[in-house]
Amino acid sequence: MTWFSDARFGRFRPLLWLGACFLAISALTRLALLAAAGSGVPASPGLWLYAFGVGLGYDLLAFVYFAWPLVLLLWLLPAGWLLRRRGRLPVGALCLALLFALLFVAVAEWTFWDEFQARFNFIAVDYLVYTTEVIGNIRESYPVGWILAALAGATLAMFFPTRRWRQPRRDDAGFALRSLVAGAWLALSLLGGWLVSGDMKDRTANTYVNELAGNGIYQFFAAYRSASLDYPRYYRTVPIDEAWAQVRAQVATPDATFFGPTGIARHIHNAAPERRMNVVLISVESLSAEFSGSYGRKESLTPNLDALTPRSLLFSDLWATGTRTVRGLEALSLSVPPTPGESIVKRERNAGLATLGEVFRRKGYHAQFLYGGYGAFDNMNAYFGHNGYDVHDRTEIPSKDIHHENVWGVADEDLYTMALKRFDADFAAGRPFFAHVMTTSNHRPYTFPAGRGPWPQGRRESAVAYTDWAIGDFLRRARGRPWFDDTLFVITADHCASSAGIAALPAFRYLIPLWFYAPGGQVAPGRFDRMASQIDIPPTLLGLLGMDYDSQFYGVDVFQQSPGRERAPIGTYQLLGYLRGGRLVQLSPHRKVDTLRPALARDQPQPELPEDPALTLQAISAYQTAAAAFADGAMTQAALDRAARRMRP
Repeated sequence: MTWFSDARFGRFRPLLWLGACFLAISALTRLALLAAAGSGVPASPGLWLYAFGVGLGYDLLAFVYFAWPLVLLLWLLPAGWLLRRRGRLPVGALCLALLFALLFVAVAEWTFWDEFQARFNFIAVDYLVYTTEVIGNIRESYPVGWILAALAGATLAMFFPTRRWRQPRRDDAGFALRSLVAGAWLALSLLGGWLVSGDMKDRTANTYVNELAGNGIYQFFAAYRSASLDYPRYYRTVPIDEAWAQVRAQVATPDATFFGPTGIARHIHNAAPERRMNVVLISVESLSAEFSGSYGRKESLTPNLDALTPRSLLFSDLWATGTRTVRGLEALSLSVPPTPGESIVKRERNAGLATLGEVFRRKGYHAQFLYGGYGAFDNMNAYFGHNGYDVHDRTEIPSKDIHHENVWGVADEDLYTMALKRFDADFAAGRPFFAHVMTTSNHRPYTFPAGRGPWPQGRRESAVAYTDWAIGDFLRRARGRPWFDDTLFVITADHCASSAGIAALPAFRYLIPLWFYAPGGQVAPGRFDRMASQIDIPPTLLGLLGMDYDSQFYGVDVFQQSPGRERAPIGTYQLLGYLRGGRLVQLSPHRKVDTLRPALARDQPQPELPEDPALTLQAISAYQTAAAAFADGAMTQAALDRAARRMRP
């Protein structure tokens, strides 16, 4: 009798069956995702071998964790129950449930890859908090009933024909002997958690290959563990005084007077007289610059915005800070780099911050945030409501004003109808308004009111075309209002439509459009071709209005910035990038710093470059001080007011 014979461990045969199913489904999922990656993964035997070889290791480790419910049941099941109905039923039911879960995860990975070109990551973890929107989005985007029925059929088709390999056998293993199996399983689990991390697979220059080498279940829980990243603990740092000196030098412009010898709290004085114009800031969901003819697309999806270009101040080289809506909202309200982990919009203790809305509120404006969905999503209502804005969302839009809605919110045109009513009310009350309007229509499931154009429902290109139509319709309706000629319209994006690329932090995925349109001619049309960041929009907007204000923004008025000092922070929840002068400094956990040649125009590798110590210092300083300022409360309006009072008797 061999040590691993059925006579000793026959009860654990279902575990072997589950392992075979797990590895087979994982390999087939990896193969399907490889096909979906297309040209993103070259037909290189070495890269394929890496993806499947390293992937097998992650699959085995993920199986160790996944199989724990079955291990516990087989360990605790009394020997006399093994071949009886009362023992076979719970084992079979658990095997059936686990097999269905495996197939369900495989399909979920496919849909996630289709949207984000990645395995489960922080976005998947984040979405679990908002089950109503996420489940609703899935139901509206996919035939969920048919998919679940197909999964059930596939589960049964795999389950019953493999019965003979799944059935436990009677053995003579006592509780002590089978406890050795459970103990060994526990040891493997602990060793795996200690020795292996989710980023150990990231050893090639092709991010698609690195993603394929992972396991979706493992990556999900690895992302959950890293959802909160403390900058000093995980990233390279420099002495904090040196970091603040670096940032201070970057934001020093001719219009700025600092409040003290350290930090970036400062007073901005504009030489031009103040223009007390209304301001409508529209951040369009997922509007990549590549969609627009004004940015070089031959068959433009944005004819209305293109028609606006000759009458607008167009920014041709503007970079978003992140790949999520909350990152865009953070940049446009706080003017800060994207610190690691959660956006500040969603963090605790994020009230009372020195925001753009607070600047306008102190100037006597009615500052407001308008959203076509339910603002509880991503903590938007709480964030804006506690930081200088009045909040108005889907709950305030009457049914008679809704032409179409999906799980994310009402159609853009219906959001603009609400906005027009609020602007009319502000004008009637004799007060100027600043409104940040966040759209939703350019988001999966890509549905919109019928009859707006020859665009088929459910396609991203159609949603972009509708979003553009809705902006044109909004401006046509606004043109007859008495406040129209005294309003500055700022139209940009929260982030690009896609975040994936061959590189881990593909720079070209961050280029977004920006139009400043003043129908009354207060802002001269033109084109700004120097690099600018999304965090520069708030101070540049205030500069165009000629406003004096106190600031601790990390962004600057680009018209006050000396040529050659342009930079753009870009990032994911883990990777922090700093674009400047044809280089990308990339900060990552484990205090790793890389200097790369950024792919600015298309999807291609970003090869390493020799380090520029001065540029590395600037990058570290920007992120380190931003993280510290939020953690220490230095980003609050109260802290800014205290700094101002010390300088003003």
